[in-house]
Amino acid sequence: MTSVGQTPVQRTEVDLAGRTLSLETGWLAKQANGSVVIRYGDTVVLVTATMAETPREGIDFFPLTCDFEEKMYAAGKIPGGFFKREGRPGERAVLSSRLMDRPLRPLFPKGFRNDVQVIATVLSTDQENDPSVLAVNGASAALTISNIPFDGPIGAVRVGLVNGELVVNPTMKQTDEESDLDFIVAASEDAIIMVEAGANEVAEERMLEALDLAHREIRRILGAQRELASRVGNAKVSVQLATPDPELDTAVRGRALPLIRAALSQPEKLMREDALRRVAEQVAPAILEQYPERAKEIEEIIASATKEEVRRMILDDGRRPDGRGARDIRPLTATVGVLPRAHGSGLFSRGQTQVLSIATLGTGEDEQIIDDISLRQNKRFMHHYSFPPFSVGEVRPLRGPGRREIGHGLLAERALERMIPDQTAFPYTIRLVSEILESNGSTSMGAVCGSTLALMDAGVPIKAPVGGISIGLVSSQQGRTALLTDIQGIEDAMGDMDFKVAGTRAGVTAVQLDVKNKGLSRDVVSQTFQQAREARLTILDAMARAIAAPRGELSRFAPRIITIEINPEKIREVIGPGGKVINKITAETGVKIDIEQDGRVLIASVDEEAARKAREMIEAIVREAKVGETYTGRVTRLMNFGAFVEVLPGKEGLVHISELAEGRPERVEDVVKVGDELTVRVKEIDHQGRLNLTRRGLPGGPTGEAAPVPSGDRRPRRDDRRFGDRHRRRGPRPDSPNQP
Repeated sequence: MTSVGQTPVQRTEVDLAGRTLSLETGWLAKQANGSVVIRYGDTVVLVTATMAETPREGIDFFPLTCDFEEKMYAAGKIPGGFFKREGRPGERAVLSSRLMDRPLRPLFPKGFRNDVQVIATVLSTDQENDPSVLAVNGASAALTISNIPFDGPIGAVRVGLVNGELVVNPTMKQTDEESDLDFIVAASEDAIIMVEAGANEVAEERMLEALDLAHREIRRILGAQRELASRVGNAKVSVQLATPDPELDTAVRGRALPLIRAALSQPEKLMREDALRRVAEQVAPAILEQYPERAKEIEEIIASATKEEVRRMILDDGRRPDGRGARDIRPLTATVGVLPRAHGSGLFSRGQTQVLSIATLGTGEDEQIIDDISLRQNKRFMHHYSFPPFSVGEVRPLRGPGRREIGHGLLAERALERMIPDQTAFPYTIRLVSEILESNGSTSMGAVCGSTLALMDAGVPIKAPVGGISIGLVSSQQGRTALLTDIQGIEDAMGDMDFKVAGTRAGVTAVQLDVKNKGLSRDVVSQTFQQAREARLTILDAMARAIAAPRGELSRFAPRIITIEINPEKIREVIGPGGKVINKITAETGVKIDIEQDGRVLIASVDEEAARKAREMIEAIVREAKVGETYTGRVTRLMNFGAFVEVLPGKEGLVHISELAEGRPERVEDVVKVGDELTVRVKEIDHQGRLNLTRRGLPGGPTGEAAPVPSGDRRPRRDDRRFGDRHRRRGPRPDSPNQP
């Protein structure tokens, strides 16, 4: 134990995958209820947990806020753009905030209404050890050592699949470039609480192996957190919990339960929701006469009774609110090509969940630039999710995407990302947008299905179609459980879990698990994977009836990209000074041109003829003249010893006066003038790369061998040394000792 001033500093550590994970408290941010500095390698995250002293009035939920703060200085970067300070969190930070929230939220007491804020601030990153998983562990540690009521601790690890081997906490580079699996697991000692995964068609059995490995390592992290808490010794405070008045609860339930049961017998969502809304209208007036000014509590009791009744129906009667069996999927429809000008579109419906997905193809300049502390600099594949209020029959202002929209969009993106063809095979930037038109459960998995349809309709040669489904859970205190395939909104809200699994026929591509209870057993997770696979295959069959494989051709409205490869040393010639050459090409043809450092040139245009013309112009620029080849070029300038002819764009050669015409003209101007077209042949290329041209043997040119030229006329002059490739224009300096 060390100390800073009078404050004792406590530290625990554990060896994790050959690196030390340390937890430290009593050093920074000591006015928070709990504060932990967590370090792994040279990645350091400060996590604080703070609680309001009194409950927030007038709410019926737990007000937990989790924030993940990426500080650019942590990676030695200065933020881009005009405002050189961090602004609103980026997509990666939003995902990390959700990663903290999801496993923590179920572990607070029921009825807890005090505001709790957990902030993870990334102070340093070595860009090898990901700070987001550290933030989950740090958040649990900060809450565990604090006086805030919390039924933890929990731990989290990442598992990769590198070269066929499961790896705990792979480096960020391994995760991005080498791993077939990016599997994040959060768990308590005995239960799985959260799972987040992206995978390259990994079998369900392999996913379970990764889960088991993760849980073993997590238990070691939990030991370090408990040790730190025992040293700090903070007792949990007693807080006021929101609990219903027993008399009021009895009175409301007696009147409301018959009406709730009648409302839940309506299989159609809108009719059921309307009937449930009328329950409060019918029950409240009579109750308010005896319990005035208790309307809010009455609504909460009715909501609680509704939840209990839904769960009882499923467990006792084996009946879901819409009458389906536990493994039944709602009616499926799939359609492609629904939008005439979009590059690709797909409409997917599963019951009253309806998603319209649109694919747009672009060029390299359309890639998203990433400005955060990760290793990635750009993205060529994007999926965006839009959830307008009309999708659930509501009226509310339209705003920018919230955390839920960003999270759902990136979940679907992760599910599809491994199926997108490599850039060398399909050099397009791809943007998908999923518009949620109707919502009644698992719209994110609907977005996966709709996006697959849109990609195939656009002619994107994806490796395999991807489908997705969500599995729910209802359990009782007596240990009874029911797994529900294709949960609808009411089952999501009133059940114990939302377990989303996306994949192909061959294996899993994405997983996301959220629970509302204290966690799942390994057996429940295994059963869920199996039930999800059965449903996924049914959904893929329905999608295949609409479109079985990607179209063979792109939409006529999509850009055509022609790829050519040039010598990287010629890139400067194609661009030209100040971009003069490439700007001229784009102005004349209207195409877009992207040039990669390895010499790949991507020419994009909706007009195929314009793209071909641009390709010819670029090929002419980089084309190398060869001895013996004949060219027709323009005379660019005259000297007293000959004429310079541009045989290729930017490449001049010299036709000596003796090679211009029969005999030896008195003056070059007697034979040609600037601007004339002249057919010439390359006679030689000297050691400096300069072209010597001739007209001998060509129409209008001299015949026979050239007459000897006086040495004075053959003497290289300063102007003579300036012809040819602009990167080779500089000859020896005039004062050079090598000057001839």
